[in-house]
Amino acid sequence: MNGGGGGGGGMLKRVGPLRLQYYIVMGAVAAAVVLATLRYMPAPAAVVTSVARPGGGPAAAAPGAGAAAAAEAEEMEGEEAERKRKKKRGDGVVLFNFGDSNSDTGGVAAVMGIRIAPPEGRAYFHHPTGRLSDGRVILDFICESVGTHHLSPFMKPLGSDFTNGVNFAIAGSTAMPGVTTFSLDVQVDQFIFFKERCLDLIERGESAPVDELGFQTALYTMDIGHNDINGVLHLPYDEMIANLPPVIVEIKKAIERLHKNGARKFWIHGTGALGCMPQKLAMPRDDDSGLDEHGCIASINNVCKKFNSLLSEALDELRLTLKKSAIVFVDMFAIKYDLVANHKKYGIEKPLMTCCGHGGPPYNYDPKKSCMTSDEYLCKLGEKYISWDGVHFTDAANGIVASKVLSGEYSIPRVKLASLVSTAKSDD
Repeated sequence: MNGGGGGGGGMLKRVGPLRLQYYIVMGAVAAAVVLATLRYMPAPAAVVTSVARPGGGPAAAAPGAGAAAAAEAEEMEGEEAERKRKKKRGDGVVLFNFGDSNSDTGGVAAVMGIRIAPPEGRAYFHHPTGRLSDGRVILDFICESVGTHHLSPFMKPLGSDFTNGVNFAIAGSTAMPGVTTFSLDVQVDQFIFFKERCLDLIERGESAPVDELGFQTALYTMDIGHNDINGVLHLPYDEMIANLPPVIVEIKKAIERLHKNGARKFWIHGTGALGCMPQKLAMPRDDDSGLDEHGCIASINNVCKKFNSLLSEALDELRLTLKKSAIVFVDMFAIKYDLVANHKKYGIEKPLMTCCGHGGPPYNYDPKKSCMTSDEYLCKLGEKYISWDGVHFTDAANGIVASKVLSGEYSIPRVKLASLVSTAKSDD
């Protein structure tokens, strides 16, 4: 050998022509083998071990782990494909709810940062959940009846699961725009935002909690208007009635916007018997001449009945224009008033008294103190009361009301909620 350097002329001079050709051919063959090996050899272990662990982060490289990691990755892909296949067929119930505290499942607590303390939630969840009740609201019972989990609030950042829809209800909300932060029009805006983001994710090949078929087959529930009525109760009776039509117009507009965005099945609740609420009954009055035979304020209940009549008529009109839609009105006044009028039938001893409040009989309600104040008068766990805190219903009362809502006996047209909820069965 020449001892190094840049050239190899000395070596070539000592090699004969045939031997030189031999080395050239062998070199070419070796090069071809190397190129083929590099091109067709299996992927290096580093590529396989980049599969993420279920808890996050790349899997650690380990000798002999490549095949196992590849199998795990293939299994995960298979499960994802199966999930998407079922989702595409429309398996699972989807609901979207709009409303106020009657159907709020924790939205106001999340958006306002309110720490709702015990005894809220004591009867069912055994801890506060953001619901203004000792347990479930009617919407929770509806979800349970159709075999899906409770709806997560749109504004709740932790622990939410939107695969079965979204709850846009926020306590204190009104149907009239501009009166409250999360009025009905804003809630509908939030729905449209949610839908557009879901479809955009799917368009880009990513997963979304609800797909296009889910939005099309979903049930759209609405329970709102109570706070609008509360806002005019200080007015003379004629003026209270005159303020109702604009509220109905807003509800009607919300349904039309939802329909424009693909909604086809609507379940709309009227208002309850607000004149039977301890909050209203505890207000100072000159005498009891304005109370009906069951101890409720007749004028307030008459306003509620008029509201429901106007809402039912508006939904009748919508059925004529939105012909391919199912639009159901539920007479919540008849259901909730019956709880008071026939309370003994339901095992309720004190229909007009708050379970969690202040002041004791007859109403146990003090507008200056909340249920969560430490010295509250609290009924015994298991006792049946209609009112939890003077405004909202107990878990027990909501359960009774929900059973009647689901029965279809108080619906126009008379259909059961279950008939509007259909799920595609799997091939299994």
